[in-house]
Amino acid sequence: MMMKKAAIAAAALLASTALAQAEIRLGASLSVTGPASFLGDPALKTLEMLVEEINANGGIDGERVVLIHYDDAGDANRARTFATRLVEDDEVHAVIGGSTTGTTMAMAQVFNEAEIPFISLAGAVVIIDPVQPFVFKTPHTDRMACEKIFADIESRGLTRVGMISGSDGFGASMREQCLDVVQGTGIEIVGDETYGPTDADMTPQLTRLRNTPGIEAIVNPGFGQGPTVVTRNFAQLGIELPFYQSHGVASRSYIELSGPASEGVRLPGTALLVADILPADDPQHDVVHAYRDAFEGRFNQPVSTFGGYAHDAFRLMVDAISRADSLDGVAIRDALRATDGFVGTTGIYTMSETDHMGLDLSAFRMLEIQGGDWVLVD
Repeated sequence: MMMKKAAIAAAALLASTALAQAEIRLGASLSVTGPASFLGDPALKTLEMLVEEINANGGIDGERVVLIHYDDAGDANRARTFATRLVEDDEVHAVIGGSTTGTTMAMAQVFNEAEIPFISLAGAVVIIDPVQPFVFKTPHTDRMACEKIFADIESRGLTRVGMISGSDGFGASMREQCLDVVQGTGIEIVGDETYGPTDADMTPQLTRLRNTPGIEAIVNPGFGQGPTVVTRNFAQLGIELPFYQSHGVASRSYIELSGPASEGVRLPGTALLVADILPADDPQHDVVHAYRDAFEGRFNQPVSTFGGYAHDAFRLMVDAISRADSLDGVAIRDALRATDGFVGTTGIYTMSETDHMGLDLSAFRMLEIQGGDWVLVD
C-alpha cells in the first residue's frame, strides 16, 4: 500500500513538473500609469489580448504562454527593479517592454547579463546602436524619423528650419539625431529651442522661432503632452509655416487633445494609422486590419501605434521561440536575429547580428492631419 501511494505521489510530481515545464513565461515592464501611460496602456492591453488568443489556439507549439507584467509608471529605477525581479524571481524566458527610452536603458543591462532576449517598445536609436547582445526593438528610431521629416521638407523646396524639442529622453535624443542628420542635407537649422516635460506654455520659444528671419518650417521632436501644448500654442500665435511632429505622438489621442490646431500637421507614422486607406495589395494590409479589428472590438477604443509596437514584439518573439524550438535565451536571440521578411503593423522586419530592429525608411509613411484624420502624403 505504501509503495502504491509513493508511486502515485511520484507520478503526480512528474505530472506537475511536466506542466511547469510546458509553460513559456513572458515578462513585461510597461508604463501603464504615469505620464507615459498612453504608451504603456495600449501595449499591455495588446499583450494580454494576444496571450489569451494564442493560448486559446494551443499556445506556442503546445506550450502555454504566461504573461508576468509590472507597471513601472515610466520610472527608470522601478523598471530596473522589476527587470531584476523578472529574472531572479519570475524566471522569465523572454521580455517585452520598456515603454520609454529611459526605462528601456535601465533594464537592458539586466537582460544582457542574464542572457534573456528583450524587445523594447521605445524609440531612441541608442537602444540598438550600438547593438546590445540581447536587446531588440520594434519602433522606428528617432534618427529615422528625422530622415523622413527632412526628406519631406526638402521635397517641398524648403531649406531653413527651426526646431523646438522636448528635454525628456526621447525629445533630447531625437534633437541630437536631427542635428546630425541635417548635416547631410541642404537644410539649415536656423532656430533651436527646448521645453521641459511639465511646461504648460511654449509661446516664448515659438515666438522666437516665428521671428527668426527666413524661417520656413518648424519641427517638434517630442512625445507625451508637450507636443500637444506646442501645437496649440503654434495655432494661437497664428504661425503659418509647415509644422512637423515626431512619431512619438502618432495616435488618435494627439488629434483629439490638439483639436483643430492639429490641422495640417505632418508626421512620420505607420500603416496602422491609415488602415482604411491602405491599398488591398499593400503587404501590411491584412496584418494591420486583423490587429485593428481585434483590438477595437475587444477594448472599444481606437487602436494606436504604441499598441502596434507591442503586437509586433509579441509576434516576433513567438515566431523566434517557435523557430528556436527551445526556451534557451541564446537560441531565441539567434532566432530573432534570423528574422527575415516578417510582416508587422509597424513595417516588415529583417534582422541580423548587426541590426536588432530590422526596419528601413520605407516602413515609415508620411502622414498629414486633414479634417481631424490621417491622410497619406506619400
